[in-house]
Amino acid sequence: MPESRLPVIALTVGEPAGIGPEISIRAAWALRHEVRPVLVGDAAYLAMLANEIDPEIKLMGVSIEALRNYGLSATGQDRVTVIDCPLNAHVIAGELDPRNGRAVLQTLDVAIESVNQGWCDAIVTAPLQKSTINDAGVKFSGHTEYLAEKTHTPQVVMMLACEANAHLAQPLRVALATTHLPLKDVPAAIVFDDLLRTLQIIDADLKQKMGIAQPRILVTGLNPHAGENGYLGREEIDVISPVIAEAKRLGIEVSGPYPADTLFQPKYLERADCVLAMYHDQGLSVLKHASFGLGVNITLGLPLIRTSVDHGTALDLAAQGLGYADISSMLVAIRVAANMVKNKQ
Repeated sequence: MPESRLPVIALTVGEPAGIGPEISIRAAWALRHEVRPVLVGDAAYLAMLANEIDPEIKLMGVSIEALRNYGLSATGQDRVTVIDCPLNAHVIAGELDPRNGRAVLQTLDVAIESVNQGWCDAIVTAPLQKSTINDAGVKFSGHTEYLAEKTHTPQVVMMLACEANAHLAQPLRVALATTHLPLKDVPAAIVFDDLLRTLQIIDADLKQKMGIAQPRILVTGLNPHAGENGYLGREEIDVISPVIAEAKRLGIEVSGPYPADTLFQPKYLERADCVLAMYHDQGLSVLKHASFGLGVNITLGLPLIRTSVDHGTALDLAAQGLGYADISSMLVAIRVAANMVKNKQ
């Protein structure tokens, strides 16, 4: 495929003191013949890291002002473009510095603008440190929530996915009804309208962005044994089952609620395109056990395509120096984003 037709992927490099910059550079260089990667971060810092990783890696910085005036110029496959978002303080690997918090946030704003302006087709995000941004004086709860706010999206869905591997006989996708909530707040957040809208978002994006003609969705219960007919909780009876019935009436192929402790078996998963879990650890513990480092985080419901790695900033690993971080999840995240671009087109 000619370079002009390759999906153009904006990669925000995340927390500068973590492994994000390194895995972004290495993955962008490795996949430059499959996609057109565009790094979003401090151009000088990334150029220094690239030279330390491999002197053969060539980056070309472009300012945000030049981008707005002239658009994104083709670079060829011998170098990777960097949209320059300068940091405010010197980076020490493994050590957080709130002075860089707002610069990290700027990379997300620039990536969103790049997609909205048609310069890029999708966003892939390296991990960032929420505390650094909050310590910089900006209230921030995560990539997903921030992207939803900036794109004026009333509701989004977090989904993690992985391909078949030694632990999984088939691909696994797990979406969440609630995300980063204290466990004590989860039951009150399981409400009819939000849960129904979650199923509609999953169904629509699996069709439009992943090319699945008729998605099959399995839904977990909230309580042990899916409530056991009300003896262990009534959320399944009062909310989850009525939502599933309404979703079926709307044409969504969905079933449940199933006990979460027995649902994640091959005999059930082989007839599912996605599992909807009620809270974070209920669904993601299973997926990450089976695929950590090979999974991808996908935000459903946005007007743009966004994927991410399935791990954090790994500050301790970054402090050891370059060459220790595994880029597998970043490679998968970029490839999944590229496939979603092709499916959407």
